[in-house]
Amino acid sequence: MTRTPDPGPTNFDERRIEANGSDARSQGRSPTGESEAERNNRNLSDLLQELRVAGLGVQVLFGFLLSLPFTVRFTRVNGAERDLYQATVLLAALAIALLISPVAYHRWVFRRHEKSKLLRLANVQALLGLFAVALAISCAVWMCLTVVGLGWPIALLAAATTGSFAVLWFVLPVLDRLSASSHHQTVTSPAREHSDVRSSAAPP
Repeated sequence: MTRTPDPGPTNFDERRIEANGSDARSQGRSPTGESEAERNNRNLSDLLQELRVAGLGVQVLFGFLLSLPFTVRFTRVNGAERDLYQATVLLAALAIALLISPVAYHRWVFRRHEKSKLLRLANVQALLGLFAVALAISCAVWMCLTVVGLGWPIALLAAATTGSFAVLWFVLPVLDRLSASSHHQTVTSPAREHSDVRSSAAPP
């Protein structure tokens, strides 16, 4: 006797799951069954891991930049190269301040039940910190290439490298977020309409 394969979840099942998730959010619970405190702890742990990765790279860059003025060759750079160096140092320092700020904030509000506020603030600081990191690395690339000599093929490659930060770090995630939001609204709207119809059809 052959066994009919399971067709898997239908669109109605997916909509029902989305509707249940919406009901859970309306009641203050996570669709995964987490409480608000558990969700905040998980989000904070994920955020700190991301900040650790981003902060380590810019700290190495900042340490390298601080050592340059004490080298012999640095005395040969011209005014434009010095300006680019100063901008790179300041951007790297700003990035470190933004990326480490959530850690300092967490220490000050420790055990004061303000993790929700901390997460909202830390998310903004992390995005601004990543923007400063991208600018600092791009300026460092252009500074080094300007000092050693910059031809037009290398200039095109440097421009592509700079543009890759904008595309990979900001453009693609934003587009994916907008697409996910649009898909979520498309799926949940029919589920809510079906739930309203069932509620109105139910006997009093």
